[in-house]
Amino acid sequence: MNVPNDPYETPETHLERLLGRALNSFELPDALVERLDSALAHASSLHSSHYSARLHRATYRHTYLLADGSSLTLWELVHNSGRDGADHHELYTEESDVRLAASRLHGGAAGAFPDPADDGLELEFDMDVLGALMSDPLAASAPLYEPDDSADHARRVLRRAENADRPGREVAARLRGAFAHHIRQVFGRQCSVAGREAGFTLYEHGFLLLDGTEMSVWEVEHTATPDGRHMCEVYEDERTAREAMEHRARVR
Repeated sequence: MNVPNDPYETPETHLERLLGRALNSFELPDALVERLDSALAHASSLHSSHYSARLHRATYRHTYLLADGSSLTLWELVHNSGRDGADHHELYTEESDVRLAASRLHGGAAGAFPDPADDGLELEFDMDVLGALMSDPLAASAPLYEPDDSADHARRVLRRAENADRPGREVAARLRGAFAHHIRQVFGRQCSVAGREAGFTLYEHGFLLLDGTEMSVWEVEHTATPDGRHMCEVYEDERTAREAMEHRARVR
């Protein structure tokens, strides 16, 4: 389920596409649609999502900057609850209305939690907060996160780890909710190990999760192996990763 936002798409084209795919676009007030005709710019963001074996559902926020300096928001609900399993789109002018429509997909009342038997994960988060974490140039300690198949990146990092004490299922489960990530090299050195040149590199793989929290795993890449082959080890914290390097080569 993906609702791409082309940065080069004009507000007029974006609105036309939005109205064209919505099953209930005829319910939008004519006056509102006329106001949107004056839009100068637009932005779209994922507001919440739910994924389970039975239901995929996402809510998107589409905000338009109008010629008079005001802004107007449309809320889009995308779900596959129809018999054909295809994505269906609905539009609403109020967040409370889209929440009500989303809750009805579970067969519950407005604001109800998903059925406990449902194995899906409900995620509500503020994209403004996520955007600040991803791009704030003034926060010297804040990394620049990039949304780029981050959950899959996490799986690849954990899968290539060869150390027995690599992160377990709990960490892997949390990283399935990775929305964006960054990679930072924090150490690199060539040294002699048992009379042979070996290289050590330490990377931090930082992840921004859909609930707004951050977590990192630490990857050691080295060639301090009997045959000189390249080896990857992954740890849950930097201290343990550095201790592992020192153990292998007494790197300081």
